[in-house]
Amino acid sequence: MNKRDYYEVLGVSKTASQEEIKKAYRTLSKKFHPDINKDDNASEKFQEVKEAYEVLSDEQKRAQYDQFGHQDPNQGFGGFGGGAEGFGFEDIFSTFFGGGTRRRDPNAPRKGDDLQYSMNIEFMDAVFGKETTIEIPRDETCGTCSGSGAKPGTKKKTCPHCEGSGQLNVTQDTPFGRMVNRRACHHCAGSGQIIEEKCTTCHGEGKVRKVKKIKVSVPAGVDDGQQLRVSGQGAPGVNGGPAGDLYVVFRVRPHKDFERDGDDIYLELAITFAQAALGDEVEVPTVSGKVKLKIPAGTQSGAKFRLKGKGIKNVHGYGTGDQHIIIRVKTPTKLNEKQKQLLREFAEISGDIPEEQSSSLFDKIKRTIKGD
Repeated sequence: MNKRDYYEVLGVSKTASQEEIKKAYRTLSKKFHPDINKDDNASEKFQEVKEAYEVLSDEQKRAQYDQFGHQDPNQGFGGFGGGAEGFGFEDIFSTFFGGGTRRRDPNAPRKGDDLQYSMNIEFMDAVFGKETTIEIPRDETCGTCSGSGAKPGTKKKTCPHCEGSGQLNVTQDTPFGRMVNRRACHHCAGSGQIIEEKCTTCHGEGKVRKVKKIKVSVPAGVDDGQQLRVSGQGAPGVNGGPAGDLYVVFRVRPHKDFERDGDDIYLELAITFAQAALGDEVEVPTVSGKVKLKIPAGTQSGAKFRLKGKGIKNVHGYGTGDQHIIIRVKTPTKLNEKQKQLLREFAEISGDIPEEQSSSLFDKIKRTIKGD
């Protein structure tokens, strides 16, 4: 396999906790998100990180990956059907048991293929949901021939080569002698019928390519990578079978201020040195509007506050998350003479030191504020 090890992709050890895996994913997904990182390979790396997280964040998938790696344990014996060319399971059973294998009727109704559509949505649309219309190119049943592939007024005919069975007997010389195998008829593609006069619209395919407009309800609380199934909006069925389903995968653009973790929201709030020292009441943005937050006197940079119920409504209806506020104290970069003098006086009062030492202490205060 050419895939990189999932632990290596996220930069964590194989003994990493779920919290460490989640933290690594949040950092890397933000770093390589195509809306932020414009490098040519950013999108590829973003998908690689997302794929690794989807496996390692799920305990069952992670245990399976730890045991089997990238190989699918359900795929059985690799290469058995791909040995000598044209000699697979059906041939083996035909050879030794006289063609006794059951074959699916090629003319039986079959469900159409499922389709996938990636939808880019804004952060707030993911929070509150919205109604929108998307356009997807897909195959539709030909309206001229009603999907038969035959020219109107004509019908399909029984294949003269396989006499309608959809199979042909093929004789092969093998080390065990001459053997007869049954194969799908290549004249009628195993359908048992041929079209002599093809529909001029679909040229015998029974389907035409069209752009379909579909209304989609984006559920409130949907997260990046989650998907919505729209029943019956996939590819049309075969031989009168039902249409497949459409899976809409949501790609949520990052917000300039908010960062999401599950149903919780994180926000870094910058306050001044004076607000941190003296305390204050400030307005804090949330997804539902601004609210008041009391900053206690003596608040340190990195302090955290929680606004209960101000996060995101769970997409499955399991309550609402919280908003977490992380305080960042802004260090003043330009001070006028009066400000400097006031800080010197503050330093003298706080430290009860001689005036001649106030300047050196003032420098210490500046270094402390700056984190030096």
